[in-house]
Formats: sequence, structure tokens, C-alpha cells
Amino acid sequence: MKKKKTWREKLLDKKDLPKVVELTGKLKDKFGEGTMVIPAPIEVDEIMRFVPFGKLITVNEIREILRIKHNTTTACPLTTGIFVWISANAAEDDRREGKKNITPYWRTLKSGGFLNPKYPGGDENHKVLLEMEGHKVLKKGKKFFVKDYKNSVVDIEEILTKLSL
Repeated sequence: MKKKKTWREKLLDKKDLPKVVELTGKLKDKFGEGTMVIPAPIEVDEIMRFVPFGKLITVNEIREILRIKHNTTTACPLTTGIFVWISANAAEDDRREGKKNITPYWRTLKSGGFLNPKYPGGDENHKVLLEMEGHKVLKKGKKFFVKDYKNSVVDIEEILTKLSL
């Protein structure tokens, strides 16, 4: 039986990525003419690492940075979201191993400022980590979101500069 990959191994597995593909068929219908980057997991993690204490980023801002980095029309929302989740789990594995410099995944929100219930520890853990950095987390129906999250979103240009783009 094949040994299951750790979250860190999944994060470092490039799978021939990043890859730029032409938008055709349903993708073209959804995103229009052009190209889409399918990022490598470690690229998503790198962007997440650049978000400083007290600041936030959404998956859509990560996609915008990837789009600019690869000079494409868009970045794949599905793989970007999956790689954010992998990064979060790898960071928690690192924390459990006693590492101090982990990816601050809790600073990455879903669109609209919503917390990610798929992060390690679910919404409750995500909420605690955000509140420790001074963010106000509220509940809307069954979902949690950061109040006035747009006021705390990191400047994309700052991250592009750190990526030397």
C-alpha cells in the first residue's frame, strides 16, 4: 500500500505546475477570451506568507497576483482554493512540529471576507487566530466573516514588489 503524502509533501509537489492554458469551451464561456494560470501549490503558499500581521488577503486577491505574475487573463479559482487549503494544513503540521515561522494561513479569507471552515480547527480556530490579530469576527447565518475586512486587505502592489514583479 502506498504511503499517504503529508501536507508538506503535497505543498512541495509541483505536478508540472505552474501551467498556462488557453481558455476554451466552458472556461471560455465563464472567463472570456485569453489564458489561465494553474499555479503551483508553493506559489500560493509564498503569497500567503507575505501577508503581514494585522493584514488580510482573499483568495481572489491571490488569484489576481498570480494572474499578474504569469501575465494571464485569470488564475484558476479551483486549484488556488485547494492550494490555500493545503498550505493551511501544512502550516498546522509545522506548528505541531514546533516550527515558529509558519504560513499565516488564517490571514487568507474567502471572497466577501468569510472565514474558511475547511481550515484546521474549522471556523472556531480561524476566528480565534484572527481575533488575536485584532480583527472583529461576526456571524451571518451559519457563516463567519471579518467585519470591515476590506479596510485590512493587504496592498497587492506590496506583495508584487516582494515577489520582485
